[in-house]
Amino acid sequence: MNKRNIFLAAAALCVGSASALPLAPEFLESYGIDEKTGDIVEYINYGNFDQWITRNIKESGVIGGKTKTVWAIGPTQTINGAKPFRGMGGTPWATSNVLAQVSGITKTNVSVYRTPRSGHGYCAQLFTHLEEVSVLGVINIKVLAAGSLFLGQMLEPITDTKDPMMKLNYGIPFTKKPKAIMFDYAVKLSGKKNRVKQTGFGSPSTVAGMDMPDCILLLQKRWEDANGNIFAKRVGTMVQRFNKGCGFLSNKKFTINYGDITKQPFYQSYMGLNHVVRYAKNSKGQMKPIKEVGWGSADDEPTHLCLQFDSSHGGAYVGSVGNTLWVDNVRLVY
Repeated sequence: MNKRNIFLAAAALCVGSASALPLAPEFLESYGIDEKTGDIVEYINYGNFDQWITRNIKESGVIGGKTKTVWAIGPTQTINGAKPFRGMGGTPWATSNVLAQVSGITKTNVSVYRTPRSGHGYCAQLFTHLEEVSVLGVINIKVLAAGSLFLGQMLEPITDTKDPMMKLNYGIPFTKKPKAIMFDYAVKLSGKKNRVKQTGFGSPSTVAGMDMPDCILLLQKRWEDANGNIFAKRVGTMVQRFNKGCGFLSNKKFTINYGDITKQPFYQSYMGLNHVVRYAKNSKGQMKPIKEVGWGSADDEPTHLCLQFDSSHGGAYVGSVGNTLWVDNVRLVY
């Protein structure tokens, strides 16, 4: 086994996804009423995070051979062994807890945890940490891995490190136009002034700016051309970065803004079109980049809902160790 293969196995852990989704239309679980406003509230399936799948995966002996618990969101059960996870029970959720099998090495990453919440069952805890690979006590590799929780799918296991985002089928079918997203959350910041980028290749580098957890919701109207390329209009947008630590705040609403938001006072460049290149599977089963070609109008109806929560906002391999975001009770508001 050569040194390059070990590096590849470590780097494969930080793609930001874990599971596959059956894309069932019934991912909306139930309705309720906000007693304060009278708004209709729609719960995303398994969005109360009280049901989790326990995956017990034994890593390769050359990197220690430990058995890791790799959490997934879905109907409560236990799965033993290094089996690729395929979403079950109608769960629309994936996480950055991932099984990688690269060059004969089985390795996991765990950065999202099932965590008890007093009086509320469980919640999801997203944590930014250093994932370390030690080979026979000789080669030690550290990769920064953020916790990520999102609607979408990934073809597991991860088998290479080429363009991590290309392995993520981003978003799920959705045709409604909610006015807000509602969830409970808590935040712990690392306290560091700047972030680091640590890929396992070379020394860590400094990235300017404080690390912040975030929530990103995009509503897209997608279509394909004759060659299977995917295009989209951005119908709705909500991007929230959390710059202060706090204990659990319940039933917090964040407005979804429709149409072109570039002239709005809250607009930031990271809310813009194609800020991050994301991928989806086309009708031919091929992974293609989603090319946002413009902003939708008031008459446009979305075809897909994209939603993600992250413990760090800087993308793959970038963040501050210790940043933590707790999320619970994810709902859409009408």
